[in-house]
Amino acid sequence: MAELLSQQEIDQLLNSVKTGEDKPPVPESDKVIIPYDFRLPNRISKNQLRTLRNIHETFSESITSFLMAKLQSIIGINIISVDQIYYSEYVLSVSNPACLYTFDIKGTDIKGILEISPELALTLVDRLLGGNGKGEVKAKLITPIEQRVLYIFVDRVMQDLQKAWQIIGNYEFVIDGFESDIDFAQITSQSESILLFSFEIMIGESSHLMNLCFATYAFDVILSKINSQSISTIRPVKYEGTSSQNILLDHIKKTDLLVKVEFGRATITVQDLTALNKGDVIMLNKKVGEELTISVANKLVFKGQPGVLNGRKAVKITKRIENEEK
Repeated sequence: MAELLSQQEIDQLLNSVKTGEDKPPVPESDKVIIPYDFRLPNRISKNQLRTLRNIHETFSESITSFLMAKLQSIIGINIISVDQIYYSEYVLSVSNPACLYTFDIKGTDIKGILEISPELALTLVDRLLGGNGKGEVKAKLITPIEQRVLYIFVDRVMQDLQKAWQIIGNYEFVIDGFESDIDFAQITSQSESILLFSFEIMIGESSHLMNLCFATYAFDVILSKINSQSISTIRPVKYEGTSSQNILLDHIKKTDLLVKVEFGRATITVQDLTALNKGDVIMLNKKVGEELTISVANKLVFKGQPGVLNGRKAVKITKRIENEEK
C-alpha cells in the first residue's frame, strides 16, 4: 500500500514545482553564521564589558545626584550603549563644532575623551548661571567663559569616575584640555579600537547626549584586574579583605540615634500653667524609685533607673522592653 503524503509535504512539492527547484528545505535549527572582523578583534570580553557597564551605571547615578542638586530640576541619566568601534568611526560621528574634554588616567597610558553635545553644554551653562534652560539652544562654538562654567561639571565627572573605578583600583582621572575640533583631540590612531559609552541625559523634558570614549590599546592593565566574577562581589580597594556584612556594620555603628528618657507625665489646666512660679512643684504620675521608660528613635526599647555618674545625671538600663510590652 502506498504511503500517504501529509498536507505539509504536498505543499512543499507544489512550491518546488512552481519555483522549478527540488531542494530540501533548510532546517530552522541551523545557526546563522555571523561574519568576524579580524581587523578589529574584541579586546574586551562580554563579562568584562558587563563589569565596565555596571561601573559606569554607578557613575551615572552619582552625576545625576550632583546635577539635581546644582540645577534644582528633575534629572535622569541612562547608558544607551557600550560599543567597541574604530576610532575613525567615532571621529566621523562627532559634530563640528564640538565640546570635547580630553583626559588621562594618571599612572597609565590610557587616554579618553568626554564629549558633551553642544546643546547640552549650552543648557548646562544657562542653568548653572541661573537661567531656566527653556530657551532655544543652537549649536555653536563654546567660548572660553562658557568653558570655565562647564569646568564645574567636567571636574565633577572626573571625580565621580574616580570613585566608580575604585572597585578596580585607585585611578586618578585628570583633565588634559578642551577641544572644539575632534581632529585636535587625537587619543589614538585611526585604525585602533576604542570603548565608547553613550549616555542619555534628561533635563526636565529635554534629552541630550554625552559620550565617554577610552582608547583600548593600553587597557590591558585594567582588563587584567577585571575577571569573570560578578560586579556585586567586587568592592573598592579600601574595603579589600572585608566582607559586605562588616562594611555595613561599620556604617551602622556610626549612625546617630536620639535617646529620650521619660521621668513621668502630668496633666494641668492652662490656669495652673500660667500661675506657675520658680520653686513650684509639679506632681508626676511616677513614684520615686519606679522604673523610667527609655525610647530610641521614638520607640520604647528599655527601662531604667535615674542616678548620677561622674557628677553627671544618668540613667541605668535595668531591662529591655519585650515586643508584647511595647
